[in-house]
Amino acid sequence: MSPIAKLSLVALLSLPTVALADEVSDTLQSALSAYEEGDIKYALEELEYAKQLMQSMKTADLAKFLPEAPDGWTRDVSTEMNSGLAMLGGGAGAEATYTGDGNSFSITIMADNPMVGALSGMMANAGLMGMKLERVGRMKFLNQDGELSGIVDGRILIQASGADPEVMKPLLSEIDHRALENFGR
Repeated sequence: MSPIAKLSLVALLSLPTVALADEVSDTLQSALSAYEEGDIKYALEELEYAKQLMQSMKTADLAKFLPEAPDGWTRDVSTEMNSGLAMLGGGAGAEATYTGDGNSFSITIMADNPMVGALSGMMANAGLMGMKLERVGRMKFLNQDGELSGIVDGRILIQASGADPEVMKPLLSEIDHRALENFGR
């Protein structure tokens, strides 16, 4: 073995176990082993668990797009909506509730859910259908009785509700819509 290969092997072996494997890869390996042993039921269970782990990772990444609370406000982030999305065709979702100055409202972001794709077509023609649109930065939001809804890249829904639109717009303008287009790709 060459000196470089020996150094590489020593460096690899000295890495913490976490760097060599994570729970997702361990679970996928367990599913493969179960499959090879003929235990299809357990292999499917492991695959489903790996899918849940990866979905949690995706949700955590989506929550990063929720704006921080303004000075004097609080923000409570929830990623619990994914179980509900599973019944609606899947996808990822995150929500934050903002409280301050006598107001409370939430911003929800949902990605890659079939219902979002269906809404996308409707929202593209909202102006033609006489619906009220509001501009927030470079993005247009549908205003339905004070609830603001916008679509990014035809697959990501951003909704804000619970307060006057003028209170919610400043936080909506902080969402990096262009970076959000690349979410999950």
